[in-house]
Formats: sequence, C-alpha cells, structure tokens
Amino acid sequence: MTPDASTAPSYDLWAPQVRANPFPLYQYLREKDPVARVMDPHRQMPFWLLTRYRDVVETAKDPRLTNDVEKLPEELRKKFRGGGAQTLNRHLLVMDPPDHTRVRSLATQAFTPRRVEALRPRITALCAELLESMKARGSADFVEAFAFPLPITVISELLGVPLEDRAQFRTWIEVFFTPPAQGGMERIRESLDRLLAYLEGFIELRRRQPQEDLVTALLAVEEQGDRLSTRELLSMIYLLLVAGHETTVHVLSNGTLELLRHPDQLQLLREDPSLIPSAVEELLRFCGPVELTMGRFALEDFELCGQPIKAHDVVRMNILAANHDAEQFPDPERLDVKRSPNKHLAFGQGIHFCLGSNLAKLEATLAFEVIIERLPHLRLAVPPEQLQWRSSAQVRGLMRLPLSFEAP
Repeated sequence: MTPDASTAPSYDLWAPQVRANPFPLYQYLREKDPVARVMDPHRQMPFWLLTRYRDVVETAKDPRLTNDVEKLPEELRKKFRGGGAQTLNRHLLVMDPPDHTRVRSLATQAFTPRRVEALRPRITALCAELLESMKARGSADFVEAFAFPLPITVISELLGVPLEDRAQFRTWIEVFFTPPAQGGMERIRESLDRLLAYLEGFIELRRRQPQEDLVTALLAVEEQGDRLSTRELLSMIYLLLVAGHETTVHVLSNGTLELLRHPDQLQLLREDPSLIPSAVEELLRFCGPVELTMGRFALEDFELCGQPIKAHDVVRMNILAANHDAEQFPDPERLDVKRSPNKHLAFGQGIHFCLGSNLAKLEATLAFEVIIERLPHLRLAVPPEQLQWRSSAQVRGLMRLPLSFEAP
C-alpha cells in the first residue's frame, strides 16, 4: 500500500545519534527493509527509501520514475517546487530527457575536462596558501579555515566573479549553506534572493562584456541554433554552487577525519603519495557527502523491488548506504585506500551522473597531497565523540573539525 503519515515506520534518519553514525541503521535497512517507508520531517510526507546498491543503480535508470516535478498534478507541484526559488529549479537534477539531454549537451561544451585541468596550478597554490595560514596558528577548525574557502574560491574564479565581489559572494553562500538556527530561515531566504539578483546582473554583464570564464562560455554555447535560457543559466550556476561547493567541503572534512581515524591508511599515503587518487575514490565511497538523493516521482502504479508503488509516490535513494553494501564492496566497513575496483555511487548514476565530478576529484586530490606532505603531525584537537554533525540527512558533513598541526 502507499505509505502515509499514519503507517510510515519511525526510521529517524535525522536523529542526532544517526547523524553521528548512520551505518548500523543503513545495514539494518539493507538487510531487513530495503524499500523502506520513511517520514520526511520537513514536509511531513512519507517517501520510499532504497539502500541496496543494485536497487539504487537500477532505480536511477527506471523510466517509470521522473525527476521533473512539473510532470506532477498541480496540488503536488506546490509541495515540491521549493518556495520562492522558482528561478533556480530548472537544473539538470530536476530534468528528464529530452530537456535534460539538451541542457547537459550544451553545458558539457562549456564545462570541459580541459577547462577543469587548467585549474590545477591555481588549486595547488590555493591549497598551499590556506594550509600555511592554518599551520602558522598551530591549530584551527579545518572546515572554516580550509574545507570551506577552497571550493568557494575555485568556483568563484571559475565562474568569473570579480575579485571585489568575492567577499560578499562568499558571505551569501556561507549563510545559504549554514544550517538555520531558530528563526534563521528568513536570513537564508534573504541571502538567496540577493545571490539570485547578483547572478542575474552578472549574466547580463557577461552578455555585454565577455571574458575567459565559465559564465561567458555557458552564454556562448550553441547547438543546432539552441542556447541556454537565462533561467537555465541561473539554475546551472546554482547547481554548480551546490554540487561543486557544499559536497567538496564535506569530502575534504569527512575524508580528513577518516584518515585520522585510520592511521594505517594515512601512513600508506605518506609512504606512497601516488595512492592519493585511489584514496580519494575510497573516501568518496566510505564517507562521501551525499546520503539522500532528491525525490523521484512515480508516473504510474508499479512494483519496485517487491514493493507496490503508487503513482506520484516519492522514491529516494541513499547513496552512502549503497556504497556500504557488502554485495558490491567486500568488507565495506573497512577503509582501504588501495580498493580496486571501486564503482562507488558518490557522483550519482546514469544520466544524472555529476557534471562536476572531475573538478571535485581534482580539488580533493590536490588538497590531500598538500595536507599529507606538509602536516606530518596532523591530529584531532578534540575527542572524536565531541564532533558535531550537520542535522541534514541529505548531505553528511561535520559542523566543525578542530585540528592540531604541532608535534605532541
């Protein structure tokens, strides 16, 4: 039967103890309830949750499900449109073919591997600058001092945000991605509105004054006479900020924490830095930032992994749970920087595979190279049990990561 508020079990993915360690719950769900009914406490609506690797892979490609809220009845569209951010809701993650095919084809022309690779020297220099600033203090919050500023600086420069605007740009992003305190939603909405207004003006500026940046490139791409609309451009930039910034923050901080928790693996990287790209893939699997995907909506009644799904039901996949599935990954709870093969799902699956995956991996690889080379005495500055995790069940990340860099 279709889940509803009265029948959905109490799998509380948002409970503090689950946020601190979700893996026992995920193992239980994979083994006992792989298509579970879960209540979303924010919308007060149930959804179906998938946690097994093979189910996630197959469901990501299932044409009976849509990512596009516009294909739902009007009364349901209102619940999933995201309030006032209408201008930003036509990005790749909420599109189906043929719209998705068209927009991704255009975006790929601008966001090329060559453009990403050209960032290597600048990212390396940024990593060194941030690390030396931390090192001089002897200790620091790694999230605030390194993991947050690195990707936001890279994204700002990639987009072409002028130097004089970057401090304000960073402030808007920081507010937007900070979990709201009581009454803090108004400040977040205000920051989003101001960011949106800035981006609209910036796009118009680049129409008049093209530069060697990604926004100019996105404006220029054309295929068979087709171009990205202003709404699609805004949504694409917004997606880059979300996927290219927030997730990278947590890849860096979660990964640093796990290397400190697994000193034998950290030592392997110190002895052989050529293993760092492999380590990045393993950290993406083991402690990657993405847990819940965005909702997919059933277009019809059908059966999913033995569970009857009704038209318009919401289905979400848990990437982190799938990446710990023993049927796909031998000894999945062991961090192994030499793991091969490692077909993790941290960047999604199918047509919605992350467009910016190469940039995220490049940033992580260069960051860990610098950290491992220059911080031989790196250690946690607080007991692990004092670390606080974000309340979100969609993106897993630390609030703070206090580190010490001096010899004990």
